[in-house]
Amino acid sequence: MNLSILNKEIQEFIDNSLQANISKLALSKNPFPDVDWKEIINQIVSKNKSKSKLPTWFTTEQIYYPPSISIEQTSSEITAKYKADLISGKSIIDLTGGFGVDCYYFSKNFENVTHCEKSAELSEIVKYNYEKLNVNNINCIDKNSTEYLENNDTFFDWIYIDPSRRSDVKGKVFLLKDCLPNVPANIDFYFTKSNNILIKTAPILDITAGINELKYIKSIHIVAIENEVKELLWILEKNYSGNIEIISSNIQKEKTDTNSFILGNHLPATFGLPELFLYEPNAAILKSGLVDTLSNSLKINKLHPHSHLFTNNKLISFSGRRFLIETSIPFKKEELKKHIEGKKMNVTTRNFPLSVEEIRKKYKISEGGNVYTFFTTNSNDEKIVLICTKI
Repeated sequence: MNLSILNKEIQEFIDNSLQANISKLALSKNPFPDVDWKEIINQIVSKNKSKSKLPTWFTTEQIYYPPSISIEQTSSEITAKYKADLISGKSIIDLTGGFGVDCYYFSKNFENVTHCEKSAELSEIVKYNYEKLNVNNINCIDKNSTEYLENNDTFFDWIYIDPSRRSDVKGKVFLLKDCLPNVPANIDFYFTKSNNILIKTAPILDITAGINELKYIKSIHIVAIENEVKELLWILEKNYSGNIEIISSNIQKEKTDTNSFILGNHLPATFGLPELFLYEPNAAILKSGLVDTLSNSLKINKLHPHSHLFTNNKLISFSGRRFLIETSIPFKKEELKKHIEGKKMNVTTRNFPLSVEEIRKKYKISEGGNVYTFFTTNSNDEKIVLICTKI
């Protein structure tokens, strides 16, 4: 930490530069020659990234920011609060502490929190910020978490892990064993230090793959914010052998849509042609892989096994978007020219051979407006277009 960054004049400069063009600012003359210009620029960039993601940090004076990559990788306050509300107890250790946002919220539900971060510099920053945030029940340890656990006799109520993908693993598909720490390889060791483990993974992780790699899974939470999946949370309990509960939560400004499913305990979907209303499940439900469950529980038909759209004739409450189907047309040239070509509308594709971009370009469709159009496939394997208004 460069404590000179915290000087009043520099802090005022940082606050006054939050709206500045960073590229131009970085090339300008440093008004504080005794302080590294790159460090000051980094404070501006990182603070800007924290404005909506970490409002508590952003609005607290004298916060010291790490490199922006740490802000990008950390949990948002919204998801940190969500996971903290799932668990409580006397003690918890975060094996992958990072910028410390999760620990901040854990500290509200636990008497003692241990923040373990192998980067001594980041650990120092986090410790300093906790003081500014008036948090006094978090112990910051700048050591490798595995080594720390091996040399510590404490038995924790909970262990929290947010493994990161190793930089040498390429491609979008990854396994937990490809991350640091390697949770599957260390899981038995972790259970000698606690009976309960909470793991956060990126939403790109395949749920079935995660289930195959882990043991004692009690529940899996799929957390989305405004219909964008942000995290998968895995709750493990030592020796647990019961059903796995899948909870999908879509956090919105007005409300949170939550659905609970028991893995393997659901009936297959029923199918039907488009009726009066169309239903599109939110992203958290789609990620669960249990979208077919909605058909039986809500008494609605699915358009096609792979379309993931539902329909019925009676409007119901639904965790996702709801539409009134104004027109259903076959995907044919003459129909498209009459109803689609050259119009302004919102376009979505589900189980359709063309992408949204291809459709917009081919049929000269401008984006926006109050018309919502779905290019999809029905239960007769026919390509169709549903022209709708949002409810």
